[in-house]
Amino acid sequence: MTNPASGRFVSRLTRETLALVLAGGQGTRLKNLTEWRAKPSVHFGGKFRIIDFPLSNCVNSGIRRISVLTQYKSHSLNRHIQRGWGFLGGQMGEFVELLPAQQRLGESWYAGTADAVRQNLDIIKRHDPSYVLILAGDHVYKMDYGTMIGAHVESGADITVGCIEVASETATAFGVMDVDTDFNIVKFTEKPPEPEHIPGKPGVSLASMGIYVFSTDVLFEELERDQLSEGSSHDFGKDIIPSLLKTHKVIAFPFQDPVSGGEAYWRDVGTVDALWQSNLELTGITPELDLYDSEWPIWTYQEHVPPAKFIFDDTGRRGMAVDSMVAGGCIVSGAIVRHSLLFPRVRVNSYAEVTDSVLFPGVEIGRNCNIKKALIDRDCVIPEGTEIGFDAVADRERFYVSPGGVVLVTPAMLSGD
Repeated sequence: MTNPASGRFVSRLTRETLALVLAGGQGTRLKNLTEWRAKPSVHFGGKFRIIDFPLSNCVNSGIRRISVLTQYKSHSLNRHIQRGWGFLGGQMGEFVELLPAQQRLGESWYAGTADAVRQNLDIIKRHDPSYVLILAGDHVYKMDYGTMIGAHVESGADITVGCIEVASETATAFGVMDVDTDFNIVKFTEKPPEPEHIPGKPGVSLASMGIYVFSTDVLFEELERDQLSEGSSHDFGKDIIPSLLKTHKVIAFPFQDPVSGGEAYWRDVGTVDALWQSNLELTGITPELDLYDSEWPIWTYQEHVPPAKFIFDDTGRRGMAVDSMVAGGCIVSGAIVRHSLLFPRVRVNSYAEVTDSVLFPGVEIGRNCNIKKALIDRDCVIPEGTEIGFDAVADRERFYVSPGGVVLVTPAMLSGD
């Protein structure tokens, strides 16, 4: 048996793999942030978009043939990929291509994750991959997909499902797997009210990450079968995977930290609270997600902006940031920023204070503002003297306040539209 740890073995497999990144979801749980953008194009980490993480994982894993399936309000996502992901060498057969919903088969848009892939079967067949890696475009994590593809081939599986251990009380939001001692999946339930526990680990469940490796012929057969199945929602988690458990070899691939072998970093940033918290976690001394890891860089499109600047050093008017991340192009002018994350071109004017907040690109905070526990959308201009995060009743009259108390502010809210 070939050693799956062999770099040569894995590199051959990754060259034979086509990655399909499903990036068409609406992301309605992010409320007003996804009114005009798809969830994968939402900003994250001070300079990135969420889509950059699965795309970077592909490139760093040696998978250089990537198709991004888009649908919902995809203009900003399309523009970001065109600007930031055109560096792969087409002459070498490498690419990141956009596959928008265009009613290629029939008269409907993408009806589900499986249907999105099925509607592009002609394009997939032209690429002639041996394996198809299907990814969600809206999760934040770093993962070597080559190891998972190697395990898929070594096990002789037809389908391999990436999974992560989660507390059972939170597993109701995921597809949950029941496995035997060899990690063969014997049951797969989408968002169960009472999730199965991992044998020997009470209170812990095995949740799907929305990552699937298919042997290509199996994928083609099952997509065509599912299309003819009455009552199917044409979704991998709800329909395809459960239907294959009795007829095919379907295994779980536990995603673990490559260094410690323990729980790995993976975040579903699909709510305002989760997005705010995951961003602010990055300001910690040693955050779980290491963006400074030169061996596994996160690629993105970035504007050409000057370095961040902090000006004025007067008593009561000192430009400073503490326990924070501040991107290029920012100006903190006689203001105080604490435990916050500022994206490019943010300006915080004199006598303002920003605490526990995430400010997307182009935000301007006026003089004498006091901002706390806020997530402020791109290009918002906060008027002088505004207070946000101190009076929940007043905040709810103008903005969205999450269950966790995070105040979401968008330009439309400020203008009263």
